[in-house]
Amino acid sequence: MTSQNASMAKKFGYTNVRGFLAGEPAWSKAGLPLYATDEYVTKGNIVLLDMREDGVAVEGRIPRSIQITFDDLYDRIDDIPRNAPVVIYANDEEEEMEALNELRDEGFKHVAIVIDGFDGWVARGGAVETGPIFTTEISWVRQLGKGEVSVAEFRQAVMGELPDTYVIDARTADEIAELGIFPNTVNIPLDEIPKRLDELPKDKRIFVHCSTGARADLAYRELINHGFETKFLLLDISDPECDCPILMPE
Repeated sequence: MTSQNASMAKKFGYTNVRGFLAGEPAWSKAGLPLYATDEYVTKGNIVLLDMREDGVAVEGRIPRSIQITFDDLYDRIDDIPRNAPVVIYANDEEEEMEALNELRDEGFKHVAIVIDGFDGWVARGGAVETGPIFTTEISWVRQLGKGEVSVAEFRQAVMGELPDTYVIDARTADEIAELGIFPNTVNIPLDEIPKRLDELPKDKRIFVHCSTGARADLAYRELINHGFETKFLLLDISDPECDCPILMPE
């Protein structure tokens, strides 16, 4: 989150805002862990993996978790959807960190750990499921949240195949200069959007993207508050799923 993003967050009513400028990618690259909230474990659109040894999960497991033991992770890595947020818990913290780093090394961008593992979950009063496990197959489908645009629809827009659609790239000019921009897209950095509302078409729907979706979400809220029909892309645009052509500045 940049200083501009922090200012925008304050505008939306958040009072205690601090920014970690390098963001989640740098945090993960440094090998540091991310932890999932209990609500996210319970309700998030995630793949939840129980990585403890065989037999333990029958005695108790977090509901909707799929068992892939720590020892089997390498052999089953291709069974895990690459674009899915993954949350894990294992026999101990050391195994959790090893599994976390292996998944990151394999290209998984959003991997987190259950806080204090299964024992911590139980101690906090989390729900527990017991009994036989009938499948270890992973069935995960991306679910769009409020205001999100699908990757397919976004791709149509930048390819010029979706009439009456205006696409905003909310990244900074420096990012565009270094990384390029999608076709049929207008660069309006997040912090400039409130000052440039009069440039935006009221008779078209607006799609917003940035590098990961965080700034696009803030821009979406700003535009919705001003009456624009808006959706945002919640996706790391370096993800192969995006698969949109990039134009480099001359």
